[in-house]
Amino acid sequence: MATPEHNQAPNTQAPNTTINKTSGTGTGIVIGVLVVIVVLFGFFFFANGDPVTDSSDVNVTVEGAGNAAENAAEGAAEAVEGAAESATGN
Repeated sequence: MATPEHNQAPNTQAPNTTINKTSGTGTGIVIGVLVVIVVLFGFFFFANGDPVTDSSDVNVTVEGAGNAAENAAEGAAEAVEGAAESATGN
């Protein structure tokens, strides 16, 4: 059996240290700015001018509808009521 030698000098070797340096952090900022510019350009291009000041009102008139909206709402209410009754058995 080996016995440790107490007369040896203590370990005086410096520990290994690793330093990781990263570069190119400004690249992400540049790409982000370019993306914002492209999005704004596309927004104004497809909006055909200034979308804030060029507002156009759209009026839709349906003639002959009469009470169709009321009848549709009543029909929907009756359908929901019927579905609820069939689901609960009441």
